[in-house]
Amino acid sequence: MTEPNSGSQPADVDEYDHFIDGEFVASTGDDRFDVVYPYDGSVWATVPLGTSGDIDRAVETARKAFDSDAWGELRPAERAALLHAIADTLDAHVDELAELETRQNGKLIREMGAQMAGLGEYFRYYASLCRTREGRTIPVDNKNGDFFTYVKKEPYGVVAAVTPWNSPLLLTAFKLAPALAAGCTFVHKPSSHTAVSALRFAELLSDAGLPAGVYNVVTGSGGTAGDALVNHDDVDKVAFTGSTAVGRQIGASAGEKLVPVSLELGGKSPNIVFPSANLENAINGIVKGIFAATGQTCLAGSRVFVHEEIAEAIVDRLVDRASSIRLGDPMDPETEMGPVAFRGQLETIRSYIETAREEGATISHGGTQPDNLPGECFFEPTIVTDVDDADTVVREEIFGPVASVLTFTDEDEVIGRANDSPYGLAAGVWTEDMRQAQRVADRLEAGTVWVNEYRTLAYNAPFGGYKDSGLGRELGREGLEAYLQTKTVWIDQSGTVDDPFTLG
Repeated sequence: MTEPNSGSQPADVDEYDHFIDGEFVASTGDDRFDVVYPYDGSVWATVPLGTSGDIDRAVETARKAFDSDAWGELRPAERAALLHAIADTLDAHVDELAELETRQNGKLIREMGAQMAGLGEYFRYYASLCRTREGRTIPVDNKNGDFFTYVKKEPYGVVAAVTPWNSPLLLTAFKLAPALAAGCTFVHKPSSHTAVSALRFAELLSDAGLPAGVYNVVTGSGGTAGDALVNHDDVDKVAFTGSTAVGRQIGASAGEKLVPVSLELGGKSPNIVFPSANLENAINGIVKGIFAATGQTCLAGSRVFVHEEIAEAIVDRLVDRASSIRLGDPMDPETEMGPVAFRGQLETIRSYIETAREEGATISHGGTQPDNLPGECFFEPTIVTDVDDADTVVREEIFGPVASVLTFTDEDEVIGRANDSPYGLAAGVWTEDMRQAQRVADRLEAGTVWVNEYRTLAYNAPFGGYKDSGLGRELGREGLEAYLQTKTVWIDQSGTVDDPFTLG
C-alpha cells in the first residue's frame, strides 16, 4: 500500500477531498494517499485518508437525507425519473470516467470504456423496478377472515458500502442503483487506489439532481475509514465487495450488531473443457477468463480443467496465445493486457509463482516480470502445469494473470474436483453436448455458470457466490430485494376485539 505522503507533490498532481452532503469537504485529518498510474508509476492525484470523524459526518448526513422529504417522500415515478437523469448524465461522461478508471488501476481503456458505456443501464433497469414494484395481500383465517392483511417493502435506511479497486464504478453501480431505487441513502468507502473516479461519480450524480446527502464518498484506508463505516451504530445495511478474509470480519461484526450484510467475495473458479468442445471457442474463453483483465477479477477462471484427450492440444494453444498477448500502455486501444494495479499486488502474484515452483509445478509460459516496459507493475500472462488440486497455486485466489491447467478423465471426477474448493463464485463449461452442459451446470457449486462463454454479466441477472464467495445476490430483482425489508400490516375490519382470556 502506498504510504501517506508528506504533502509535497508536483504541481500537476490533483488533490481531492471527500464528497459529503452534496459538496467536496476537507478531511479532519492531514494524511493523504498517492493515486498512481500503474503503467509508469507516476503520481497524478492524492485523496484524503479519512478519519472516523469524517465517517461520522457522512453517516449523519445520510441519515438526515433519508429522513428528509426531498428523498423519503419521493413517489416511485419521481424516483424513477431521477435514476433516468443519473443514467443520462453518466452516458454523457463515458470517456472521462473510463480514463479515470484506467489511470487508477491500469485496466484497459477499451474494457473500462465498455463498462462505463453500460453504466447508465443499471440505473435505468432499477428505475423500471421503481415503477413496477408491488405489494401483496394475504387472506388469513383469523377471526373468520375479518382482517385485511397486506405486505409491503420499505428501505433499510443508511447503507455502508465498501468497494474494491478492480472494477470500481461498475461494482459501485451494482450496489448504488438498487439502493437508490429502494429509497436508501449511501455512504461509500472506495479503495484508496481508485477513489478519484468515485468522487467524480458523486459529483456527476449531484449534477443530475440527486439530493444532497443521499450519496456520500469518504476516502481512506480499510483499517480506519472502512472499519469506522461498517461498524457505525447508525448504519442500517452493509454492502461489501472484496477479499473473503475481510468479508468474514465484516460479516462477523454485522452479525454481532444484527445488521443485514451483502458480501461479494473471492473466487477460484473452474473452467472445464470437455472433448466435444469447440477448441477455438474454449481457448478464447480461457484467455478471456484469466488474462483479459490481467486476472484481477473475483470471477477469474483460474482453474482450467481439461480432459486428458485434449490436454496437450489445449496447453499448446494456450501457450501460443499467451505468448502473443500484447502488453503495454492500457490507454492504447491496441494493448491486450495492462499492468497489475499496484506494486503490492504484483509482489503477491510473484510469491505465488515462487511457491508453485517450490511445490514442483512447471511454468509453461510466463511467470516473470518483463523488463521492456515502464513502471514496476507488469507481469507476464502465466500458464502453470504439472499441478494437482492440493497445490497452493490451485487452492488460493491469486488475483493475477495466472492460469493453472489440470487434467481429468470423466464427468463425475471433474465435477467433484471443481467443487472441492472453499469458493463457489463462478464456473465455465465448454461442451457441444447440451445434455452434458445441463447436467454439469446443475451439479456445480457456483452462483454463476457459463456454458460456452465466460465472464459476462447483465444488470438483470443475479450475481453472487456459494460458500466462501459470499452472501446474498447483486443485480436483478434480487439486487433490489437486498435493500428492502418486509413489513406486514394487519387491519381488523370486524369492529370487535375478543376478550383475551376467553377460552375456545
